Amino acid sequence: MEYKSNHNVVYSCKYHVVWCPKYRRKVLVNGVDVRLKELIEEICKEFRIDIIEMEIMPDHIHLLMEVDPQFGIHKAVKLIKGRTSRILRQEYGRLRSRLPSLWTNSYFVSTVGGAPLSVIKQYIENQKTV
Repeated sequence: MEYKSNHNVVYSCKYHVVWCPKYRRKVLVNGVDVRLKELIEEICKEFRIDIIEMEIMPDHIHLLMEVDPQFGIHKAVKLIKGRTSRILRQEYGRLRSRLPSLWTNSYFVSTVGGAPLSVIKQYIENQKTV
């Protein structure tokens, strides 16, 4: 396993994040998907968020990314969704006319990687016996 560090924390925080356009409309097509991918890459580079994998489907997005825990996954998702919504709605008028906002308020997130929970639990339980 590879760890990263900032000035205070050594970490490995990988997340699988999924979110959808409002009403799960299939609007991430005909160039919007390509532009969205570019925007997400630019934003993540600017804020030092590592994209491990990304796939844009017509009605949802999958991102596998690593985020500094001091920055936070919620802040990262909020930033990406906010900026991409604003820019895409400026560049593609049809996204303004069909939807009151580009993204739903919600998203799915799950931590990824590392040892299974049972192994970590056992490691912590056995600390006093070592």
